[in-house]
Amino acid sequence: MRRVAVIGVGVTKFGKHDRTSAELFAEAARDALADAELPPSAVQALYYGNVVGGETEKQLHTGPQAASVLGIPTVPTTRFETACASSHAAFRHAVMELAAGVSEVVLVGGAERVLNVPTAEATEYFAYASDAVWEQPVGLTFPGVFALIARAHMAKHGTTEEQMAHVAVKNHRHGALNPKAQFQKEITLEQVLRSAYVADPLKLYDCCPFTDGGAAVVLASEEIARQRRRGIWVLGSAAASDSMLMHDKRDLARVPATERAAAAAYRQAGLGPEDVDVVELHDCFTIAEIVATEGLGLFEPGTGGLAAEKGWTSLGGKIPVNTSGGLKAKGHPIGATGAAQIVEVVTQLRGEAGPRQVEGARIGLTHTLGGNTATVLVSLFGRD
Repeated sequence: MRRVAVIGVGVTKFGKHDRTSAELFAEAARDALADAELPPSAVQALYYGNVVGGETEKQLHTGPQAASVLGIPTVPTTRFETACASSHAAFRHAVMELAAGVSEVVLVGGAERVLNVPTAEATEYFAYASDAVWEQPVGLTFPGVFALIARAHMAKHGTTEEQMAHVAVKNHRHGALNPKAQFQKEITLEQVLRSAYVADPLKLYDCCPFTDGGAAVVLASEEIARQRRRGIWVLGSAAASDSMLMHDKRDLARVPATERAAAAAYRQAGLGPEDVDVVELHDCFTIAEIVATEGLGLFEPGTGGLAAEKGWTSLGGKIPVNTSGGLKAKGHPIGATGAAQIVEVVTQLRGEAGPRQVEGARIGLTHTLGGNTATVLVSLFGRD
């Protein structure tokens, strides 16, 4: 299999937009292609993530729509839907197309627009990623899913609401350093702990926001990448799945799909968690970050809350996590989230992250959850 590199990245400002998701993706894609020093005509395939376009924009067939707005309507295009992991799944398939020698340059990314509908509608549309027969009829939405996970982790490991609040405070501190983040302001531990409960024990500041936005990356074969100075190598990219139904999961304090995807990605790269310098992971709720740091092997099971409390995941800590602000502060446009995480890690490995730069970062990891932890993607990146 051939080596594959990321040679261009682009991301829109996250937040509320009046443009369509296809227009948001086109903005990010043009920036990524300019970063790669390539014209749109160089793209040989587009892999695109979008989840709720049918509900919020009355728009299906969103892959060709995105390609048409970008001005490359004849390029083979495929839309991916794996809930919040959609553009990370798109990325993995693009890597395989390039590694197999089918193409030389592939554009990957995603976009979402949800702030054009009321919060209650957006919450319902997101819940479509849970089981429609057994879970949706009883009113289980994603704050409820992760509240169950939080309660299980608290009961098994003694994790506290204050430790979860430390995740929110840290990610807002990081987000304040990111000009593309939805929330660029710091918050205090007291603000998090005094905010209203959304789904006990999760409070308002434990939850990521609804977000509009787009992100894109340009992938290329080794031959093309060697002609660029700033290519970042894809060292591994793996996917894993788990049961859809929450009641089928044996231990809610763990995400086995994260553990399996991470093990496969580390094996592909010939690396371990001790080699990773910077991480972007899926913190849709604060407890999700704590469980992910354990599943990725960054900390022992049950100690993710302690790591957040001690500042080990902050900039300057043992292993900086979510330097972009994460989903919690940067925002969570679900179709674009996986690609946006890759944009941040590539920016870090290039040494171009400005005030949020992790000094000397050489190996980066991205982790994206889909839905009720039934889909997980993990990828590893490195520079020469």
